[in-house]
Amino acid sequence: MTDRNRAIAAVVEALDAFGRLDVVVNNAGYGLFGAVEEVSDKQVRDQMEVNFFGVLNVTQAVLPQFRKQGSGHLIQVTSMGGVMAFPNLGGYHASKWAVEGLTESLVQEVSKFGIKVTLVEPGGYETDWAGASAVHAAPLPQYDFIRQDMMAMAERMPANFVGNPAATGPAILKLVDAPEPPLRLLLGVAPTLMIGDIYAKRLQTWKDWEHVTIAATGK
Repeated sequence: MTDRNRAIAAVVEALDAFGRLDVVVNNAGYGLFGAVEEVSDKQVRDQMEVNFFGVLNVTQAVLPQFRKQGSGHLIQVTSMGGVMAFPNLGGYHASKWAVEGLTESLVQEVSKFGIKVTLVEPGGYETDWAGASAVHAAPLPQYDFIRQDMMAMAERMPANFVGNPAATGPAILKLVDAPEPPLRLLLGVAPTLMIGDIYAKRLQTWKDWEHVTIAATGK
């Protein structure tokens, strides 16, 4: 059985149990740690297979039922790492940015069917994401300084930057109960403090280089 067929079978099983589907949460994923030069082709492909294609398979499996109902809310769990990036996580970020792009198109395609879509973008949580569930590339000594810097940053991180998974459920319920849920929802203190500044810097960079941007059109 293919992964796509497994996703379809899971949707059918859920329909048999509940009669309908109102909310589907796409939360498959794991962390891949390694500099871009360090990660293997297989490690990155495996990362994309779970973090991106897993989301795509469930999305495609559930959309026919949502369209038939004329309603439904699809929640794609990405990460603050879907809109920004840290070193030593390039493969992981690539998978989450891919989900963000997919979903940006998806919401424009399905809104007329009464289907709602939200990208949930959490910061760090008290889970095993960076522990035994993670995959680590074979390290090159040239990039040891990056791992040391990341460890030092983690040690300096305030306690309130790390979220409690138990608090996520009530937050998601508020999201799905909203009559007009947003396309994006940050979860946690860290993304709330960091993302705005990152977008402001991007906008400023595009503005600063606008003369080159326009020149490239021959105008």
